[in-house]
Amino acid sequence: MDKSTVIPSPAKIMEHLNRFVIGQEEAKKTLSVAVYNHYRRLQLSAAPDAKQWQNGKSNVILMGNTGCGKTYLINTIARMLNVPFYVQDCTKITASGYVGSDVEDCLAGLLRSCNYDVEAAQRGIVMLDECDKLRKAYAGASITRDVSGECVQQSLLKIVEGDVVGVQPQGGRKHPEASLVYVDTTNILFIASGAFVGLEEIIRKRTGQSKGAIGFNGSGQKKEETESTVLDRILPEDLTRYGMIPEFIGRFPVITNVEPLSKDDLVRILTEPDDAITRQYRRMMAMDGADLKFTDGALEAIATLALEIGTGARALRSVIEKVLLDIMFDVPSCRDKNRGRLTEIVITQEMVYAKTRQYQQVV
Repeated sequence: MDKSTVIPSPAKIMEHLNRFVIGQEEAKKTLSVAVYNHYRRLQLSAAPDAKQWQNGKSNVILMGNTGCGKTYLINTIARMLNVPFYVQDCTKITASGYVGSDVEDCLAGLLRSCNYDVEAAQRGIVMLDECDKLRKAYAGASITRDVSGECVQQSLLKIVEGDVVGVQPQGGRKHPEASLVYVDTTNILFIASGAFVGLEEIIRKRTGQSKGAIGFNGSGQKKEETESTVLDRILPEDLTRYGMIPEFIGRFPVITNVEPLSKDDLVRILTEPDDAITRQYRRMMAMDGADLKFTDGALEAIATLALEIGTGARALRSVIEKVLLDIMFDVPSCRDKNRGRLTEIVITQEMVYAKTRQYQQVV
């Protein structure tokens, strides 16, 4: 995408997301607006009167449990807009001079994703995954530096806000003899994502709805409240109490969250998206002469087992792989015998439970 490209409206972006992502309506709407505003800002920066405008970046904090679609949402948007996209695991980053990766590695990864096209990289999207692991260490007094927490947050400030950064193209630690590529991060969109486990309780304490709350604030509230409902009331001060430094939070003005997936959501994920998992397996099996079908009961059983495993939509593929293991082993060998005719294979609820006893024992 260059500065002259027509940017899809937020409604168009969300319409595209709806083809691939089930649920998460609030997150999809928030991200659609944030991405649209970000690339509109890029176009405004090229206008003749650009110096009169100080348009802040729409960097986003995206919270939610694993397997609920955080990375997939951003990846789908990046593919739609045809911009480079890179996911940086923040648990690998440490302060300069210590064992680990430099903060500039996220830019090196972005460069690699677009074949070292600096102009393209400067309009890309970087996802700082597991960002919650950068929280400050509060456990006791220590004379050692928090080299993988607060120090990394401090090091990311200039990059996230916008600066010209020298990057070692192949990643890794810098050294004096390295030839650097300079990347301007002013127009790079940064998404900080993570599960932020325990943040809900901080919000509940602030709002007087903690499990241990007593008195007027604690007695009149509903006992049951979903995680996403609690996160909807988040304030920057909650993230500060969690361990994120105020300077870092201030560079991410947009905060949203993905909701935990229900069994109904998982069933829909199996069949409805354009790239639904069951469609992928049906296509692969058709190449080997098999017409693969799933009964409604089988889809329910797969979703139930995936929900109990607890890793969100990622568990669906694990369950299906186990169910289809023997079939995927045998079908390719029978391809030539069928003489071009498709062999119908129907996966039933009974087959799912029979093939996944190990998961049932675990859960």
